Amino acid sequence: MLTLGIDPGTAICGYGLVEMTGNHLKAIEYGAVITSPKSKPEDRLLKIYNELDAIIKKYQPDVMGVEQLFFNKNITTAIPVGQARGVILLAAAVNGIEIVERTPLQVKQSVVGYGKATKEQVIYMVEKLLNLPKKPHPDDVADALAVAICTTHCIDSIAWRNKL
Repeated sequence: MLTLGIDPGTAICGYGLVEMTGNHLKAIEYGAVITSPKSKPEDRLLKIYNELDAIIKKYQPDVMGVEQLFFNKNITTAIPVGQARGVILLAAAVNGIEIVERTPLQVKQSVVGYGKATKEQVIYMVEKLLNLPKKPHPDDVADALAVAICTTHCIDSIAWRNKL
């Protein structure tokens, strides 16, 4: 099973493709779509859509995991992130990919075993679980890989339960 994990953002949109064969996880591709703050909002969203659409077409993942929007005190950043999530969900829908949404707490619980894990703990576990040669950078890429791992575990356990 090939899972595309996404950490949505307008400045940096992390992505990571993780393949599960048996019980072995492997990172296939990962990186970030980076947009310029000098670009118009619609141009930033278009870049995110086009680059994710190209990744989806190239790798044809079975499922896409997307981190749910976490509202904190800064509503100013929540709105652009919500817009980025919209084009991300559109890219999945246009390509007929199932979407699984997970909260940051669920992602951390799945990857680290503790829902309030630090960013450093998530990065460390992603690096170890995927046997990466070095820490994924920027942090948004590690988060996207964590979303992919969490989604893979979620889908795998649903499939296992359906066999019962």
